[in-house]
Amino acid sequence: MSIIVLFASLFILMLIGVPIAISLGISASIVIMIFSHDSISSIAVKIYETSEHYTLLAIPFFLLAGAFMTTGGVARRLIDFANASVGHIRGGLAIASVLSCMLFAALSGSSPATVAAVGSIAIAGMVRSGYPIEFGTGIVTNAGTLGILIPPSVVMVVFAAATEQSVGRLFMAGVMPGLLLGVILMIAIYVVARKKNLPALPRVTLREWLSSARKALWGLILMVIILGGIYSGIFTATEAAAVAAVYSFCVAVFVYKDISLKECPKVLLESGKLSVMLMFIIANAMLFAHVLTTEQIPQQITEIVTSMNLAPWQFLIVVNIVLLVAGAFMEPSAIILILVPILYPIAMKLGIDPIHLGIIMVVNMEIGLLTPPVGLNLFVASAITKLPVTSVIRAASPWLSILLIFLLLITYIPEISLALPDALGQR
Repeated sequence: MSIIVLFASLFILMLIGVPIAISLGISASIVIMIFSHDSISSIAVKIYETSEHYTLLAIPFFLLAGAFMTTGGVARRLIDFANASVGHIRGGLAIASVLSCMLFAALSGSSPATVAAVGSIAIAGMVRSGYPIEFGTGIVTNAGTLGILIPPSVVMVVFAAATEQSVGRLFMAGVMPGLLLGVILMIAIYVVARKKNLPALPRVTLREWLSSARKALWGLILMVIILGGIYSGIFTATEAAAVAAVYSFCVAVFVYKDISLKECPKVLLESGKLSVMLMFIIANAMLFAHVLTTEQIPQQITEIVTSMNLAPWQFLIVVNIVLLVAGAFMEPSAIILILVPILYPIAMKLGIDPIHLGIIMVVNMEIGLLTPPVGLNLFVASAITKLPVTSVIRAASPWLSILLIFLLLITYIPEISLALPDALGQR
């Protein structure tokens, strides 16, 4: 009965338009009040306890670092560097947009932030050079999903907190898939550009390339600080996020001088709003996950699935279907926290590597960011380009098939995700 009440109340609240975070919190609270021996005041304690996780502290710091880098013009310099590097290739501006998304993803940890930062500059540049606006929008909307696959990634931090896995190992596991997806998108763009005879920029001189690299250097150094610091053991992911926030502030204010000290409170406020929103979702989702665990729901589902004698590859098909459906309706962090308590024990029983499962979930969340009705990247791209959301969906759809093929590769070739962390002994 508690299971029925939990999920029925959740779906009813969502159907009548209650925000996801509040729906999760209310449905979990109803079950606690009706079926649990705990007092009502324990709900506040549970929310505090479930969200009081040191790893989650990395999220507001990474968001703050991304806010300073976005506001401070680092995205523009990275795009200039990408254009100078690959702009001379047929379809080079579109290829450079993908490269820019890859570079910015290594700074922000957020897909919508990547689409907003790169798209606001790159799409306009492509249109001025003769690209159809729908083509440029579709490219950036899809490439922006790399924001949660290429480390650092907010979604990976949430998965690590929910499963007690190493954030560093998860970050390392995301490097090869992120690079592979970026390269696949670039190759697809080149093939389409050749067929449609899309324009290419003049080849830059060595002096011009070095100049663009020098201007983008401070942003590129941040990638080395974050990833190099974590993988070398100098600091944890949370400490790396704090260092990244301070570094981004110094670069934006004192090096590039794109932001004055008077503008800093506004940047802090905006990143603070985003952090509070995300942490509110996480806190309520973790309360929901706590109720799932106390009601023994994951254990029951694990017993049912194991009794069906499913092979690991069959279970992963089910995982992908469930995640793709959930991704169309919910925010990635909430999905991770709701489904991990259910899927994780089954995956462990079947011998699936937890890091591999984490990357599979992240790739599914990438696709969820592109599927209506709640695909965040679609709405961000619509706001940037002023195109209707329906037009953005049509523009992004052809490239979405590439992500679906990529999902199959990641699901059934675990070495893509695990080779690098295993080779480097990342734990």
